[in-house]
Amino acid sequence: MAQHVLQPARPSRTASIRLNTLTTRTLVYLLVIIGAVLSMGPFFWTVVSSGKNINELYRYPPTFWPDNPQFIKNYVEVWTVVPFGRWFLNTTYVTVMSLIGTVLSATIVAYGFARFRVPGREAFFFVTLATMMLPVEVTLIPTYLLFKEFRWIDTYHPLIVPAWFGGGAFNIFLLRQFIMSIPLDLDEAAKIDGASSWRVLWQIIVPLCKPAIATVATLSFIANWNNFLGPLIFLNTESKYVLAVGLRYLQSTFAGGSAVVSRPQDHLLMGAALMVALPCLILFFVAQKYFVQGIVTTGLKG
Repeated sequence: MAQHVLQPARPSRTASIRLNTLTTRTLVYLLVIIGAVLSMGPFFWTVVSSGKNINELYRYPPTFWPDNPQFIKNYVEVWTVVPFGRWFLNTTYVTVMSLIGTVLSATIVAYGFARFRVPGREAFFFVTLATMMLPVEVTLIPTYLLFKEFRWIDTYHPLIVPAWFGGGAFNIFLLRQFIMSIPLDLDEAAKIDGASSWRVLWQIIVPLCKPAIATVATLSFIANWNNFLGPLIFLNTESKYVLAVGLRYLQSTFAGGSAVVSRPQDHLLMGAALMVALPCLILFFVAQKYFVQGIVTTGLKG
């Protein structure tokens, strides 16, 4: 009888492809995890350092976890050694007022660029986009002189009023592209029913632009909450400082009553920086869905 020799089973091509795909995906995930850990390293170090005393913060070799954690003491001291609460309210006021002005004005201007066909529309839009190429430092001195003539120095007007006149070229561009992706038939149907352009904007366009508006609102909040150069230039009174300027003030001086004594206080700066960053982190995670949707769907048409 002929003897049949059993040959070992060879892996199928499909199994080989699946193995390669799994290996590639594992490597990609591993690289992403390593990159995330490295990028979050400074943040974790800031969190840990906010619970150290000043001597332990400068210890060499450094220690990761404080020997005697004093998180509560450091965070409470931030609110007592400087008018941190007042700065928080100032920042909230400037940010909210600027955010409202940015969203309203940018929506109106973007609607005009997207829906109204007037002579020179494209030229005006090109000039608007061209302003994005101008650094803030180029227009800083003329802007300062202009606001000085208005007697707006050491007030919040230079930080709020410009947001109500256009809302920024990037925000206009973002909203215009999103509005252009909305079918024009909706506007025409509403106008046949007797709706005006303003009614079309507020009752049709704006509800459909929620992702883009949420994106603009998120970017505006973060930009105004962390704004440092503008408040540094236009505000002179300590009680009118915003948090970004207050962090620099906290880094260089220690306010105790009426006296100002220089001393290292980077451990307090760590805690203050975390409290300043917390609202932006919360807002981003809350509005992440709309933020991503607004970025992805913008510019699909037009």
